[in-house]
Amino acid sequence: MNLYIRYFDEECVVSSAEEAFDFLSSLPGITLDEAFVKDLRQYMDSPMPYPKRYKVRPRVYFIVIKTTATTLAEFKVNGGRTQSLAESSEKEAPARFSINDRPGWYEGEILFKRVVPIPGTTKFQYKDTRFKARCKARNTQECYNRIVEHLRSRQDVDARSQFPSVKGKNFSCSYLGMTLEEA
Repeated sequence: MNLYIRYFDEECVVSSAEEAFDFLSSLPGITLDEAFVKDLRQYMDSPMPYPKRYKVRPRVYFIVIKTTATTLAEFKVNGGRTQSLAESSEKEAPARFSINDRPGWYEGEILFKRVVPIPGTTKFQYKDTRFKARCKARNTQECYNRIVEHLRSRQDVDARSQFPSVKGKNFSCSYLGMTLEEA
């Protein structure tokens, strides 16, 4: 992993911590102490893909960005984006949020904020309302969409009601199988 370092108009791409220290020590106004040297080495060795900035003096910083580019020109062509960093920062959704098709019956439960009028006034309030339903769907996302669509189409559910995300903790879904056995 290489580092792109920029301080005002001075910039370079380095492949080792020693090269970074040589570049930084050549810049006026930057002093390298042991704490900084240790921190930069840790940043270079860590899997963290985010840029880091170091304070030189009040309101003056230099920036360090991890990259797979080997030259400054290559870094500028890619705009700082590198494929390996993009891949490492992406995280797969847990299996329960999978959009892979698995047709059959699902039981979904949603906890949403329902708009309820306050008697005797013209005001409204949000109340937590739990709704559970079984529906036939291809996957978890479709189960969620069907439940929300059903609730929005009901006369007793106000259009201002708020529904949680399918990935949030206020929605749960379980696969029941291809056939629904009535108990």
